[in-house]
Amino acid sequence: MGCCRRRVLVSHRHLLLLFLALSAIDANLEGDALYALRRSLNDPEKVLQSWDPTLVDPCTWFHVTCDPVHNRVTRLDLGNAKLSGKLVPELGKLESLQYLELYMNNLTGPIPAELGQLKSLVSLDLYHNNLTGSIPPSFSNLSNLKFLRLNGNRLTGRIPRELTKLGNLKIFDVSDNDLCGTIPTVGAFSKFTQESFANNSRLEGPELMGFVRYNVGGCK
Repeated sequence: MGCCRRRVLVSHRHLLLLFLALSAIDANLEGDALYALRRSLNDPEKVLQSWDPTLVDPCTWFHVTCDPVHNRVTRLDLGNAKLSGKLVPELGKLESLQYLELYMNNLTGPIPAELGQLKSLVSLDLYHNNLTGSIPPSFSNLSNLKFLRLNGNRLTGRIPRELTKLGNLKIFDVSDNDLCGTIPTVGAFSKFTQESFANNSRLEGPELMGFVRYNVGGCK
């Protein structure tokens, strides 16, 4: 019996060590992703000063919130932080991220398609920046997304029709951009008001099934 008990204890200890090792690997990957963002940004107010790559656990960094059980990054709160620069594709590695709050900064360049890998994401707030390029169709993979606010940027191109698959989407705002084409009207888009699409001078209005074909025209 004593021998069996010792084997069980050793087995449990090995499992605990394996869990801790895997947690450290996850923390390193997430820390690397966040530090890639820091390197891409200008930070005059030094709000990212605590983002030290020599610290294994990014959960100790300011403006980063983690799940206390699994120690995975769940929130990134950097709204109105006077940041400038570009978003980085490495953000797509934050697999447990639920809230990505980067509104009211001076972010430029395109929105990385890799953000569509954030399957746990509930809220994506990038409003009031200077982002350019198109809305990534990969956002259609964000099945838990409830809030998508991209208003007040310089986004161009069509509203991806793939986004109509987002059944949990409650708020969608792309006003004050330079989008073109027609507005999807099926799925979650059937309940959004015109205010969600205001001040896009090249938008042609709601998609009329049977009358206006979605993919016609030189919209870019």
